[in-house]
Amino acid sequence: MTETEMKTEDQKKSVEARKKLNFWARFALSIVVFGAFFVLLYLLFFQEVSETYRDIVNILIGTYVAILTKTADYWFKDKDDPEHKESEALNTNGTSL
Repeated sequence: MTETEMKTEDQKKSVEARKKLNFWARFALSIVVFGAFFVLLYLLFFQEVSETYRDIVNILIGTYVAILTKTADYWFKDKDDPEHKESEALNTNGTSL
C-alpha cells in the first residue's frame, strides 16, 4: 500500500467517524427536544398549574411546534451534508488512482 493510499484510507476513516459522531449528537439533541415537548404537554394536561403558568406553558408549546417542525425537516428532508460530499470526493479520487 502506497503512502497516498494510506492517507486516503485515514481520511475515509476520519470522515466516517465524524459522520457517526454527528449522527449521535443530532439524535441526542432531537431526543431532548421531543422530551421537553412531552414534558410541557404533561404539565399542560395532567398537572394542576396556576393560571399564570398555564399561559406560559401554552406559549412554550406554541414555540416548540416550530422547533419540532425544524427537527422533523432535518430528519425527513433531503439535505447536503458536508461529510457526504467529502466522502464522495474521497471515493471518486480513490477509484481513479
